Amino acid sequence: MGNSSARPPAPSGSGTGRARHLSRRSFVGYVMGGTGLVVAADLALGSAPAHALPIPSVPQVPEVYDLNDFLTHCALPTSQLIAIHVDEQGDAHFALPRMEVGQGITTSTSMLIADELDLPLDRVHVTLAPARPELLFNQLTGGSNTTISTYTPIRVAAAVARRALLEAAAIELGALVETLVVKGGTIFDSLGSSLTYGQAAALAAPPTTRQVRVSLKTAAEQKVVGTPQRRVDALDAVTGLKKYAMDLTEADVPGALPTMVCRAPDLNGTAREVRNRAAVLAMPGVTHVAVIPTGVAVRARTFGQCIDAVRALDVVWNAGSVPGRSAADIRKELRRAQLPLAVPKIGATTVEGDFVFHFRSGSALEPNCAVADVRDGGATIWGGLKSPVDAQSKVAKALGLPQRKVTVNVVQGGGSFGRKLFSDAAIEAAHASKAFGVPVKLMWHRADEPRQGRVHPMATSRVRATVLLGSVVTFEQRHTSVSTDFTHGLGERLTAEVAALPTGLANLGFSETIFLLSQELPYNFGVVTQLLNESNQDVDRFNTSSVRNIYSPDVRTANELIVDQLAARLKQDPVEFRRRHLKSRTVKRVLARAAELGEWGRPMPAGTAQGIAIHKEYKGATAVLVEIDCRPETVHRKVRDAVTGPRVTKAVVVVDCGLVVNPLGVEAQMMGGFSDGMAQALTYSNHLVDGHFLEASWDNSAYTRQWNTPFDFRCEVLESDRREPGGIGEAGVAASMAAVACAYARATGTMPTEFPINVHAPLHFEPKPFVPSVPASPVDGLDHVN
Repeated sequence: MGNSSARPPAPSGSGTGRARHLSRRSFVGYVMGGTGLVVAADLALGSAPAHALPIPSVPQVPEVYDLNDFLTHCALPTSQLIAIHVDEQGDAHFALPRMEVGQGITTSTSMLIADELDLPLDRVHVTLAPARPELLFNQLTGGSNTTISTYTPIRVAAAVARRALLEAAAIELGALVETLVVKGGTIFDSLGSSLTYGQAAALAAPPTTRQVRVSLKTAAEQKVVGTPQRRVDALDAVTGLKKYAMDLTEADVPGALPTMVCRAPDLNGTAREVRNRAAVLAMPGVTHVAVIPTGVAVRARTFGQCIDAVRALDVVWNAGSVPGRSAADIRKELRRAQLPLAVPKIGATTVEGDFVFHFRSGSALEPNCAVADVRDGGATIWGGLKSPVDAQSKVAKALGLPQRKVTVNVVQGGGSFGRKLFSDAAIEAAHASKAFGVPVKLMWHRADEPRQGRVHPMATSRVRATVLLGSVVTFEQRHTSVSTDFTHGLGERLTAEVAALPTGLANLGFSETIFLLSQELPYNFGVVTQLLNESNQDVDRFNTSSVRNIYSPDVRTANELIVDQLAARLKQDPVEFRRRHLKSRTVKRVLARAAELGEWGRPMPAGTAQGIAIHKEYKGATAVLVEIDCRPETVHRKVRDAVTGPRVTKAVVVVDCGLVVNPLGVEAQMMGGFSDGMAQALTYSNHLVDGHFLEASWDNSAYTRQWNTPFDFRCEVLESDRREPGGIGEAGVAASMAAVACAYARATGTMPTEFPINVHAPLHFEPKPFVPSVPASPVDGLDHVN
């Protein structure tokens, strides 16, 4: 990011003194000394605290200060270190310190810069910043926080650039700044004389860094923000030009050949001995074979030859981390670890449920992968990494190198779902490259992902509500989970090291903090308590991650099912019951609109039903209404090689996410979030049997397919009264899962208590062998899923 290491001088005077003279739209930034025009925002001081709206009952923590407040404030001290560079052609360049994984943040970021700079969108070029340790907590992509935390810093940097360009043009044209007009990156004076941004940029670069005060555009002045824009990378994505880690060529990393890992049959098993190393090395194309901490790495001229070598290896394995254990054993552990409920069960006044949520894979569509070149006392990594500074630290530690000797380049990723918060592939690639002494292009096989990859932790959620004289007076929830791995910390070395301390108590502290700052029951239900406990303090037993929306899908599904039960107990319509008890006007708005669009209460045939649910998080609110068909002829319909079951026939999603940068991006995220939630309610899980997961590919994992999707899907993004953006990447999952569960309960007359609902159905696939660890590659040139 052009002169990105340049740092503005420390401001003089106290922070409060500066802040008093800045309005809500008035900000300070820096025009940096050096060549070319480089500008940065400064928001480290004078930021407004988060405020909760007045509510009639005692607020929960997220109503006052939530996870996004926390992440935004963590990023704030280094926000002045993100810079925009205007080149000699007048184009703007920005290295975004977050990772694009398909959520569209390079597009929305380009829109913010284009709007503030008055540049055409195609003249704004957003790339991904490499690991920059000086950014501290400001390079973590997660919690749907990117747009929330970068919205103002990016706009300030763009506004500072525009001001500097106008001041340079005013001197050159002999005009007053106030009389200049910008059109498409060209500056005009009142007499028609002009200067391009490129020409002005050459004149605007000062010899030293100086402070600049700017005002941001009002909503009425914004011409790009809020308009529907197609992804800036859409054409490259559909034509195959977009580069992911595995698209790096010999020209990018000379000598980086395909590399794969032979993995143990048991979860987290390790290699003790390779019995036929010489024979495998003699196979066609194979160049290297070596034991690394996670298995046996092989390098060959093609990935097909790697697969052949992996299948040929004869390895003696050490036992895994959960030998002989199955899902039923883990469920017993969770039951034993449940925290007690405070209010006793009192006959007819109690409504309760005890729910189980099974493991499900957090794998993205793009296989886990990384490129590594470890030679000459240093290492260079390329990969899709949402916490690159933490990756840099972990690679350095694995190799015994100083952190400064490791360079981590962030490459766009094909999905994440929390998976790419972890640098597993980068560390593996580094180990393999060091063992071989040559560069490697390491990729996991599809079979590796659900069996040895990151999973959403199995959990139970026990809920008890008490009704007295027609009112809900208590609502308790005790959520118990296998440990969620937060050893990436806040994306930098210190908190990551703390989270990884022995005994797992520090990681539990992170889990408790995330749960406390994210989970909220948005109803007036008297005394409300939501508590978390994690049974497995040793995070090395299972490879977990904060899969999309972290705790919320499970927590919200349990809650909303009990809300429906409360409505039934009190003989009230589920929508009306929610409306009466909701605290937030925003949630009431999305609920009412979803009920209206979805024609809540319309007559439905027996065996079909509507379901509705709400979720409040990420500075916004979502309501989802679905219609489900649970009739036998639908449940048992035959589709070749398909998992069918109940069919969601209609879905209506309504969201208020604050200021909307790109409406098309919001709609896409909500559609993806709905697909996630529906799959998790009905079909998507990993089966843990005898110490390993049975699923070994996407064809085994019953994620949402075309034959599962609703015939009728509608998303409406409400105009918000908030002028700051909310988070959207995860906002659609929880309410969608809950709405599908509620619809199923109403259609069948039975409240589901185990998810996905089909978890105990006969397997729809024959489990692939565990030895060898991957199936053979197809050789007939036809399409196959592995």
